[in-house]
Amino acid sequence: MDPALLKEREAFKKKALSTPSVEKKKVESKSEHKEEKKKVKTNSSNNVPKLDINSYKTSSGSSQYRFGVLAKIVKHMKTRHQEGETYPLSLEEILDETNQLDVGNKVKQWLQTEALINNPKIEVSAEGKFIFKALFRLKDRKSLLKLLKQQDLKGLGGVLLEDVQESLPHCEKALRILDNQNEIVFITRPIDKKKVLFYNDRTASLPIDEEFQKLWRSVAVDAMDDQKIEEYLDKQGIRSMQDHGPKKPMAPKRKKASSRKKVFKKPRDNEHLADVLETYENDTLTQKNTV
Repeated sequence: MDPALLKEREAFKKKALSTPSVEKKKVESKSEHKEEKKKVKTNSSNNVPKLDINSYKTSSGSSQYRFGVLAKIVKHMKTRHQEGETYPLSLEEILDETNQLDVGNKVKQWLQTEALINNPKIEVSAEGKFIFKALFRLKDRKSLLKLLKQQDLKGLGGVLLEDVQESLPHCEKALRILDNQNEIVFITRPIDKKKVLFYNDRTASLPIDEEFQKLWRSVAVDAMDDQKIEEYLDKQGIRSMQDHGPKKPMAPKRKKASSRKKVFKKPRDNEHLADVLETYENDTLTQKNTV
């Protein structure tokens, strides 16, 4: 080989040996340490489960979810009762009809042992099944007419239309037939605009002269209350009808404490023996003088 090339080779080896290689190792170790930290962070973040809002709402321990299931069941039982399906159902059948078969075991146990049993709109049958509990036990329009007659005879007044609609299956059809037969009367309550259903007792209707009806209808009492009407009747010498219903018992009046102070006499000894006791003062004096 060329001696010049050999000299350059040896000079290159000397320079290579003289230059330190420690800094390169430090840089490599730092980069490796950072990569390890990144790996640890990514692994830890992947292991932690993310919270989903929908899964939280539908979890078995959420009270909002449980009462939502209960409300859906009660609403379904009410609608099926109004449609004429009055036979009881088991809990599994109810959940099947309401499309809630994915309910957890805890919620099922809560419904079976607490929620449905204590609900005022649900009744438990002898077989352990559940049925809707209406305010009135009505099957058809005959049972409704019987209820209205009893209310009228006992003086209890009418029945709210919404209670009848809740209790009687196929209510609209039965009310239409009874209204056409002139068996019932609807009156709107002025307080809350709710309709009240009354029995139309045709035996109590009396023939009234048309002239009297015209006079009665000509009197405007829309802007007058009961007190003003009563005052007007009293001025005309007409005694108004008083309320003879049950009155509230009056509370007994308490006696006022007298302002006078009582004077207590000092007790005297042996007042009950005033006629029996005798005095011996004179005898004792005579005995002293003789001595």
